Amino acid sequence: MSDQEHASSNEYERSAVPGKALKGPGKFWGMYAGEHAAGTEFMIGPLFLAAGASLQNLLLGLLLGNLLAVLTWRYLVVPIAMSKRMTLYYQLERIAGGSVVKFYNVINGLLFCFLAGCMVTVSASAIGVPFGILYDTPEATFGLGAPSFTVLVLIVGAVMAVVAACGYETVARVANVAAPWMIAVFVACGLVALYQMDATSLSALKEGAFWTDAVGFVQEKNGAQTFGFWQIVVFAWLCNGAMHFGMADLSIFRFAKDKSSGWAPAIGMFLGHYVAWICAALLLAALIKTNPAETLNSAGTVQADPGRLAWYALGWVGMICVVVAGWTTANPTVYRAGLAFQGMAPGSKRFTMTLVAGLIATVAGIFPNLSGKLLGFVGTYGTVLGPMGAILFVDYWVLRKQKKDELATRTNSSFNWIVLVSWLVPVGVGLYFIFRNPIHELISGKELPEIQGVFAAYLVIPCWIGSATLYLLLNKFANKA
Repeated sequence: MSDQEHASSNEYERSAVPGKALKGPGKFWGMYAGEHAAGTEFMIGPLFLAAGASLQNLLLGLLLGNLLAVLTWRYLVVPIAMSKRMTLYYQLERIAGGSVVKFYNVINGLLFCFLAGCMVTVSASAIGVPFGILYDTPEATFGLGAPSFTVLVLIVGAVMAVVAACGYETVARVANVAAPWMIAVFVACGLVALYQMDATSLSALKEGAFWTDAVGFVQEKNGAQTFGFWQIVVFAWLCNGAMHFGMADLSIFRFAKDKSSGWAPAIGMFLGHYVAWICAALLLAALIKTNPAETLNSAGTVQADPGRLAWYALGWVGMICVVVAGWTTANPTVYRAGLAFQGMAPGSKRFTMTLVAGLIATVAGIFPNLSGKLLGFVGTYGTVLGPMGAILFVDYWVLRKQKKDELATRTNSSFNWIVLVSWLVPVGVGLYFIFRNPIHELISGKELPEIQGVFAAYLVIPCWIGSATLYLLLNKFANKA
């Protein structure tokens, strides 16, 4: 398919977005509200409690971390997006060459599909509650749930894939309609949870006994864990590291008419990653106090079951909110994955590639245990994808001024080895520190509990800086050679 044919599809996957297609701030505020006050919030919020975070650390840590995330979107992503008006994948192709980008797109698309798959699981968990189809995490990471739950996941995934394949306009419209109602339901969940725990007075909130009691119950069943203040800050800042440090949202903000759209992530961060996370965590605390047996899975450990938590708080309204929330997260994520897969095969249609992404996400969704690993996963995919954003940053802000940017296009090359090395070396080091315990066990054949991996979100920025530095040095070396 030619560049002109792509442009005519109104998605402009291989051309700059023209002025007639630019969108006002409202489109972005609605989309970010829908995407980040959504399905992941029902899962991640309770995981903070389960990991042993204190209520005070959670309130203050999320405030600081989400502020840093908003500033990163606004000042790192938006200037490049509005200047170039190209997708992340097309910009990378012009810098790195088609061969490198195809490899990157495989990794990128699969990681996005995994995240979307978790949201398919979340939505299915809600649909199953009133029909007695329970979400139960098996011991094995890739263990299946009940056959009836697997069927639910397949249905939810199919609907999500079709909506995402209809394009950005449809994704934004769904988010705009759903976002205000979902935010109201999240707040209602939090208020109901406080009422159920008799924590409606200022003194009860300040004392926080309801929270510490819930943490104690989880630690008794699941084992002791800690999740400190700076861990919360870094997680809140970098859980979307692939979108801002990794520049994935160049593909979204290329449609922005003015810079004020760049503040749109604020509604997602503070209503979603602040209010919604805390309200979702309160749901787990309330169920532990009122009906602790309902929080346990078949293995006798506490699990964060979004559908069940919302059902016990708000009944059908809560269930419907979880379903819609899962979709509004999965839809833009699958849309991004479809663009990534299309970058692997430039002659393909975005609609088809998005359906492929939806299929992969649905397959990931049938494994319930994967959705419980979000705290580690989002940091890992930020560590893997974030450093490529550093290469885009250097290319735009440094090499462009030297007229050495977009090297693959300038030299008509399909392979820029400097990009590949600058990306993979820091990422490889980062992944080693994240997974060094399993790596050492694999090499030695013994269990080595004393070797602990680094919390994944901590490595996003070091790997980003490493890639930027290496890219600058290798470009300087190559020009002298």
